[in-house]
Amino acid sequence: MASVAVRNIKGDAVGKIELDDAIFGVEVNKHAVHMAVVQYLANQRQGTKSAKTRAEVRGGGAKPWRQKGTGRARQGSIRSPQWKGGGVVFAPKPRDFSIKLNKKLKRLALKSALTDKVLNDKLIVLDSLEFSEIKTKQMTSVCKNLDLGKALFVIDGGNGNVVLSARNIPGVKTAGVNTINVYDILYHDNLVITKSAIEKMQEVYA
Repeated sequence: MASVAVRNIKGDAVGKIELDDAIFGVEVNKHAVHMAVVQYLANQRQGTKSAKTRAEVRGGGAKPWRQKGTGRARQGSIRSPQWKGGGVVFAPKPRDFSIKLNKKLKRLALKSALTDKVLNDKLIVLDSLEFSEIKTKQMTSVCKNLDLGKALFVIDGGNGNVVLSARNIPGVKTAGVNTINVYDILYHDNLVITKSAIEKMQEVYA
């Protein structure tokens, strides 16, 4: 089992915690991670863009001029794609971009991403993270004490003040144990998890 130092919000080490190898010590599967990222990005797409084809554009029923004898190129409709106001060739239509992955692959990808953070010493465990009031300044101070850049904070439920304190800080995001995803873990330089969230993760994902 990997052992990681537990810190307080001032950045001081206050103990150690053993991480379950079933979650934080698996063999990193790059393909699973790649597929999870592709799925996340695809599922973010709304798929609502739309344009009209030549069949849907209004007008253009009559042939603009006769086929021969005018000296101009032959034309069948003023709503052909080459005309101003004409239809769009291969016009985009609303569609569903979502991708489905099986549960085992998604879980393997998540464990691989978490293991990668441990291997690269980018996992920070906090003994607790609770604020009595909503204060962005407090959250900024925590980030400064831990020397963080872009960071993802994974917290146990019931820390509404922490979420609201962090949401206005560029590069900082919060997530619950049940809402973390591979993309966010990879995108942020550091992964900060509270001790209670670690214990819950080891119950849920082991």
